[in-house]
Amino acid sequence: MNTTRFRTTEDTVTPATSTEGTDAPGAADAPGAAEAPCAAEAADDAAAAAEGTSTVSHAPRRTHHDAPDTAADFAELVKLPEGCPERQRLQDCVVTAWLPMAHRLARKFRNRGESLEDLEQVAALALVKSVERYDPARGNAFETFAIPTIYGELKRHFRDNMWEIHVPRRVQDLRNRVRASMRELELTCSGRSPTVAELAAHSGLTEEDILTGMEALQCFNSLSLDAPVSSEAGGAGDGSGDGAICLMDTLSSDETGYDHVVDREAVRSCLCRLPEREQRLLYLRFFRELTQSQIARRLGVSQMHVSRLLAAACRRVREEIEEERDEQQAPTHSPRAAA
Repeated sequence: MNTTRFRTTEDTVTPATSTEGTDAPGAADAPGAAEAPCAAEAADDAAAAAEGTSTVSHAPRRTHHDAPDTAADFAELVKLPEGCPERQRLQDCVVTAWLPMAHRLARKFRNRGESLEDLEQVAALALVKSVERYDPARGNAFETFAIPTIYGELKRHFRDNMWEIHVPRRVQDLRNRVRASMRELELTCSGRSPTVAELAAHSGLTEEDILTGMEALQCFNSLSLDAPVSSEAGGAGDGSGDGAICLMDTLSSDETGYDHVVDREAVRSCLCRLPEREQRLLYLRFFRELTQSQIARRLGVSQMHVSRLLAAACRRVREEIEEERDEQQAPTHSPRAAA
């Protein structure tokens, strides 16, 4: 028989390590992102967790209104063997009893680019793991064990699934610390953005780490190439009118034609100084794209002779270009003034 009972006190049990909102990516990236809990609430959570884990203090633990009394159920679960239908049924009852708490923790991460239904599902799966792994013989309350597990799964969900560009975990942590420092300093900077040096002094990070974290601020969401950036008709650039320009339209591609123009101008003067026969050979080979055999038949010579003439002409042009380049790069010395 299920003996689940609910406690009615109102304080929240949260472990000291679960400072919600500082590790979950994307908190400031979606409109209306929820803020982190206030310092008073965090301190109260830490105190509650300390009381729940202490083996010395006998003061009554402060619990939340959605924390049921399932101590008898967990004691019964320990006695039941693995695979027993009664054990599975009792586990399901315990999970159902604690599900409101899991949903409450999931709601703290809402409005951050992920649907509440998905967050509640992640929290529920973490709750199932907590029920299966909890050992009442350790002397700790179940919520003291379950809450860090649920928070950890929610934050891991953001790290692994919400970043559109893969970012190492260390960089994600830097991003969160930089973002928190920016929020705190903006309150004292008279409307201006804090400098990198100010952020480094405030957070205790190096300026290089600050720059790395600031770059990661742009990696949570990516911009579609079809996103409108402006309108040719002078609109607001929202893509609603005709003539909207997308981001793809503003991206340039490598234009190889400019390189060909530079190369052609570089050899023009050298080609003009070649004998007429060699000029004709180069013209037929590289402009008309004839093979050496076709050139040989047209000129009435052997293919081997055409090959030697082409090699000599190309070598001569190359040497002249290198000489001109060396002359241009050579340092110029002004004549020494007469003493």
